Amino acid sequence: MNRAVVEKGVSESLDKNADERTRPSGMGPMVTQNGVAFRVWAPHADAVSVVGSFNDWDGSAARMEHEDGGNWFVEIEGAKPGDEYKFEITNGENTFRRIDPRVREVTNSVGNGIVHDPCFDWSDDHFVMPPWNELVIYEMHVGTFFRDGQDVGDLETLQKKFKHLKRLGVNALQIMPIAEFAGDLSWGYNPAHVFAIESAYGGPLAFKRFVKEAHRHGFAVILDVVYNHFGPSDLDLWQFDGWSENDKGGIYFYNDHRSSTPWGDTRPDYGRGEVRAFIRDNAMMWLEDYHVDGLRYDMTLYIRSIDHDPANEIPEGWGLTQWVNREIHAAFPSAITIAEDLQNEHYLTKPDQEGGAGFSTQWDAKFVHPIRDVITQPDDAGRDMQKVVEAILHRYNGDAFQRVIYTESHDEVANGKSRVPSEIDDSDPGNYFAKKRSTLGVAIAMTAPGIPMLFQGQELLQDGWFQDTEELDWENARSFQGIVRLYADLIRLRLNRDGYTRGLTGQHVEVHHVNHADKIVAFRRWFDGGEGDETLVVANFSANTFSNYRVGVPCGGRWTLRFNSDSPDYNREFGSEHVADIETIEEGYDGQSHSAAFAIAPYSVLIFSQN
Repeated sequence: MNRAVVEKGVSESLDKNADERTRPSGMGPMVTQNGVAFRVWAPHADAVSVVGSFNDWDGSAARMEHEDGGNWFVEIEGAKPGDEYKFEITNGENTFRRIDPRVREVTNSVGNGIVHDPCFDWSDDHFVMPPWNELVIYEMHVGTFFRDGQDVGDLETLQKKFKHLKRLGVNALQIMPIAEFAGDLSWGYNPAHVFAIESAYGGPLAFKRFVKEAHRHGFAVILDVVYNHFGPSDLDLWQFDGWSENDKGGIYFYNDHRSSTPWGDTRPDYGRGEVRAFIRDNAMMWLEDYHVDGLRYDMTLYIRSIDHDPANEIPEGWGLTQWVNREIHAAFPSAITIAEDLQNEHYLTKPDQEGGAGFSTQWDAKFVHPIRDVITQPDDAGRDMQKVVEAILHRYNGDAFQRVIYTESHDEVANGKSRVPSEIDDSDPGNYFAKKRSTLGVAIAMTAPGIPMLFQGQELLQDGWFQDTEELDWENARSFQGIVRLYADLIRLRLNRDGYTRGLTGQHVEVHHVNHADKIVAFRRWFDGGEGDETLVVANFSANTFSNYRVGVPCGGRWTLRFNSDSPDYNREFGSEHVADIETIEEGYDGQSHSAAFAIAPYSVLIFSQN
């Protein structure tokens, strides 16, 4: 054998191995010292090229090399952040162009990908996530929260209302989905490009600035993510590399009956390793690259099953959530993961070591549905106090904070349902009864065990139903400024900011007084117990005024009135009965050692504690 040929072959082999070792290992566009490297998964493609503004969109200029595992790779010298690009894919006789599945920025949902500059100065972002028992979440939609004269709100205009949110007192902002979707108006639950930030909202740099500024104001950021389906429109993932079975979605989707969702045949293939990694990497991206403090998973029921039938479970979907949650909690122990499932499944919030999905907490249907039912009943006779009791006491796996409790969310105020004031009186949602009973429901959410959540505009007494075409009515901030103050006072107590309602942050609750006839419930909350901790809550669900109503109190002495939802400070129609601090008597009542009598107005909540 010719020695020169052998040496040449060895040299080429070493050069190739060295080249492979120095290649970036990630997917999507990767900025390098010399330009931009691209890697894409397209296992059924016969050829792939990168076309873009850096090569005049010439399909022959940047042909990609086929790698193991169905990946394709090329590094393009001179390409840079800000350049637009697509992949040109050939499968048999067909050639077509696709937006990169991993792209971080697009011109729009049907436009081009943009090479995103990953550099951002996070050096002074030292935010620490509050303990989960000290969270008050505010769910919001970027496009409608505050538009400041624009057609669509964005991540910059939203920040102009941080002062309002700070005064309100919430400390966690849950942002409805911001992954690039079709068009400019959407709830966000139709993600077309899950790694890209919606262009109408400002793109990836705007979101980084938003998170940093939110942290500076003391707000955690929780992001809504959609993994139960993709699309269904403007979806370049669909038959991405030209392959599919049964005329379904191709490599990113199930290609059999498991593809079916309420949003089309667009359920990801949770059993395919590359798709699992795609979703895992997306979840981690939000925490690693955007510094968000938690994720809320949209409708996990459709990740773990095809429909409500247990016979149609998807075990690999359950396994995916276990894996992703395990990865998140290992890398970011303080990050919260929230499941929207609404099937009262305890295993969602069990640790994965016990067979659970490993979520931190879940939206609680056992709270929102009964409480909304009770406060929207037209007649007092229809208000079932047992529903109230069960809503207060419900918990998952013995942990009060494995549930998020609320009276309004984007789902509860749309799709045939309205805001609570409109459900109470659609013809006059600002009337006395709408104000009284909607705030009664919120007061229960703020005092019952769990993580309380508001939906944008509740504090403004927003009426009607949620639409992605309508901005919040900010005139209400003046018209109902007392109601805004009521919410702020409740949140201040819930977070124990003055040091005498620590019980509202604790695990413990006892509903010790239930009067089905008069529609009154009283319960005590405590963390460890004692002064400044033990908290007494009394709620009147009737139109009746009581001037001398007696309930049991857990210990003697003076109990200070911390909150009265009927205070005239909140609305000039309120204040029907004077309520003051109470002195107990050593007379057992309701199973408690002491008791006290006080006045309570219609549809009102009182909160007492000791100094």
